[in-house]
Formats: sequence, C-alpha cells, structure tokens
Amino acid sequence: MDQGTQLLVILVVLLVLFLLAVIVFVLFSVFMKRKNALLREQIEAEKRFEKAIAETQIEIREETLRNISWELHDNIGQLLTLAKIKAQNIEGGEEMLEVAETIGTGLNELRALSKSINPESISKQSLIHSLEQEVARFNRLKFLSADYELLGDPVVIDDKVEIVLFRILQEFMTNTMKHSKAANLQVTVHFKAHELEITALDNGVGFDFEKLPDKGIGLSNIDKRAELINARTKISSIPGAGTQLVLTYPID
Repeated sequence: MDQGTQLLVILVVLLVLFLLAVIVFVLFSVFMKRKNALLREQIEAEKRFEKAIAETQIEIREETLRNISWELHDNIGQLLTLAKIKAQNIEGGEEMLEVAETIGTGLNELRALSKSINPESISKQSLIHSLEQEVARFNRLKFLSADYELLGDPVVIDDKVEIVLFRILQEFMTNTMKHSKAANLQVTVHFKAHELEITALDNGVGFDFEKLPDKGIGLSNIDKRAELINARTKISSIPGAGTQLVLTYPID
C-alpha cells in the first residue's frame, strides 16, 4: 500500500471517528434534553400536586370555619339571646341588669366573631372593611390596643385572593393575641403602584428564629396560603422587641 493510499485510509478512519463522535454527542445532547425536560415536568407535576393538596386543605379549613360560624350564630347565639331575655325578666335590680348587659355584649362579640370566620361574609365585603372590623374587634376585647392605617388608592382584588390575604393577617393577629404578650398591634395597608403591601407589627416578646426547632402551625399556614396566591411573606422578630409580618401581593 503506497503512502497516498495509507493517507486516504487514515483520513477515512478519522472522518468515521469524527462522525461517530458527532452522532454520540448529538444523541447525548438529545438524551440530556429529554432527561431535563422530564425532570422539569416531574418538578412541575409535584408543584401542581402540592398546590392542589394545599388548596384542598384550605378549602376544608374554610368549610370548617363556615360550619363553626353557623353553629355560633344559630345555636349558641340563640342560647345567649334566650339567656339575655330571661335575665332581663328576672327582678334583681341593678345586678340583673348588669348580667343582661354582659350577656348582650357577649352576644354581639359572638356575632362579630361568627362574621370574621365565615368566608361568605368576608367575600361580601372588601379586604379593607374586614381588616377594619377585625381591628375593632380586637380593641373591644381589650387584650391589646390595635391601630389600622390605609395608604394609597385601593384597587379591586379577586374575592378569593382577598379571603386568603385576610386569613394570613388573621393568623398573625391571633398569634399576637395568644403568644406575644403585646400591648400594641399596628396594621398598615399600603396600595402601591404595582403591589399591595400589608404590614402587621406588634410590640410583644418576640422570638428567635434560629432557636425554633421547626415552624409552628401558624407560620406554616401563613407560608402555604401566601404561596397559593403568589404572594410574598417576610416575618422578622427580635426577642423582647416584637414581631413583624410584611405581606406583599402583586396587583399589576
């Protein structure tokens, strides 16, 4: 075999090897793309599944709250109304009048609580009105002093989104009342150009995130609810200096 033939054979072999390398590379690239696509689909499917589970859990909670609201309003409300009427009819002077007045106050608060946990009542009024009523209810209970401030021009938000936003704030406010030992609670609703920012701040005992073994049910509920409506939450707390929730929802 002469030198020219040998060179031709070498070129052919190199060409074949090059083509094989290109084919292997293309096949590998196609394989990786399909693998990555499958992984993305799997991740998206898991996210959809988790979202569906979270939505179902929230729907169950809302249905439970609706049933509790009806029980409070219909059954316990009727019992308190009957007790108030009987107390008013008993001859006991000032003492019985005070008893009737106390029962009446309890009945009014029961009705207010029933409305605040009933999703149908919340959906019929704006988020702003619901928060105003909740702050007023906290002040009537006298566990702490609550203030409410509205900034910016309110815009219309979907009813279901408003219910979720209200539940997040309600969760935080309930935790404040139960655990913070706070004397003051400030709620600020700020409608900005492209987002709604709601801030809730108490002056309670606070806590250290790093020392929490795990998020409590309240904090987990806040995160799950916010994720469902593509909202962002940031909770910051300093021991002895209170806790703050910043809830942001895009409105553009």
